[in-house]
Amino acid sequence: MILYHGSIEQVEQPEIRDANRALDYGKGFYTTTSEEQATLWVKRKLGKNGGKGYVNVYELDETVFARLDVLNFTSPTEQWLDFVMANRMDKDFEHNHDIVIGPVANDRVYAAFALYEGGLLNKAELINELKTYVLVDQWLFHTDRSLRCIIFKEAVEVIL
Repeated sequence: MILYHGSIEQVEQPEIRDANRALDYGKGFYTTTSEEQATLWVKRKLGKNGGKGYVNVYELDETVFARLDVLNFTSPTEQWLDFVMANRMDKDFEHNHDIVIGPVANDRVYAAFALYEGGLLNKAELINELKTYVLVDQWLFHTDRSLRCIIFKEAVEVIL
């Protein structure tokens, strides 16, 4: 399986980094199976100033992956919503999973989350709303040992 990571840097040696903001699945190294999504992440990071960034390409070593603690959300569910909200809202929330896989909360999802946070949607309404969206995935590598299951292949330049 191929995974992609959008960045303004070539990332041959991924590492776990603390984020400067709340993220869906916590701190770590984020990838996706969608090259298009990774390209959008690069473009967002480059912003109006333009410049160049990279879609870093990795191959998943499934023999290492099989021995890890993987939390896999295949679609927006109540458990997924609770997990994302805990990561985004509770600065003391921690989990011990090596890898977390699930839907990415893009701009449309964040808008729906805002309605939920504001009390305009309840949990069931939010989940039903999210199930109508076409969501790409994100893979969080949360531990150093999880990073051993991805092998850098190349960095494809993206120019804005």
